[in-house]
Amino acid sequence: MKVYILSRNKELYSTKRLIEAGEAKGWDIQVIDYLKCSIEIMKGELHINYLGKQLPVPDAVIPRIGASRTFYGTAMVRHFEMMDVFSTSGNLAIARSRDKLRSLQVLSKHNVDMPRTVFASNKSTAKDVIALSGGAPLVLKILEGTQGVGVVLVDTEKAAKSVLDAFYGMDVNLLVQEFIEEAGGADIRAFVVDGEVVGAMKRQGAKGDFRSNLHQGGSATSHKLTRKEKSTALAAAKAMGLGVCGVDMIESARGPLVMEVNSSPGLEGIEKSTKLDIAGKVMDYIEKNVTPATDTTTKKKKIKRDNIGA
Repeated sequence: MKVYILSRNKELYSTKRLIEAGEAKGWDIQVIDYLKCSIEIMKGELHINYLGKQLPVPDAVIPRIGASRTFYGTAMVRHFEMMDVFSTSGNLAIARSRDKLRSLQVLSKHNVDMPRTVFASNKSTAKDVIALSGGAPLVLKILEGTQGVGVVLVDTEKAAKSVLDAFYGMDVNLLVQEFIEEAGGADIRAFVVDGEVVGAMKRQGAKGDFRSNLHQGGSATSHKLTRKEKSTALAAAKAMGLGVCGVDMIESARGPLVMEVNSSPGLEGIEKSTKLDIAGKVMDYIEKNVTPATDTTTKKKKIKRDNIGA
């Protein structure tokens, strides 16, 4: 089995663990920096070049696309899919998950619960936005922010108005969400692979910080999901169309609320907190869905056509 990990850094924990898990199965695993790839498109021919040489067609790819490189990264994933290469996460699903507003719209359409959210242009008044959001305290999120960056908690309506006016003055797109106080600065990440939860952890924000992101100093412990948490995580992953993802939820008085569905979830926090081989589960997913080619003309793969986005 030939598998490409589309990653910009082979020294990252997640990338190294995926290499180890694939090599444990005796597969040919290669790390490909997708920003160093170029594509060729001709009548009836599609090719991908890497460092000036044409890449052999793999059996599968594992996208590890950085948020700031979503457009280019998903273009590479789409090209592989057009070449009948299996991808653990489809290009459309990755793009959908990276758009915070779009992902919440999709989740709502599939009846997945989330914090009340308002999106408005800078032509709207801060007072109206605050009222629609249910009043302070509120959480303001920059649409393009990642790993907890660009997330602000405002305690009063006066503070909310000041922050909204400032951001709107800079023409920054914002999501305004209700603050779930009972979550206590903690959230739950459920790691989903092929429609199954393969591990879960609870992340607690650093002292005095309502954000639970590990990149912001939070800590993680293994977590046993309730039946409702598990069903919510699976519903969110299905709605987003992601074969591999991390579903981030917070506990509330009305049940688990989905905050985000991450299409390139890190493995370090979940593996170290749960002591589970999550990377191995990703490889099992590939093995289940791909029959390795004996030559370049006999590939047989189960490709999810609705995810290719031709």
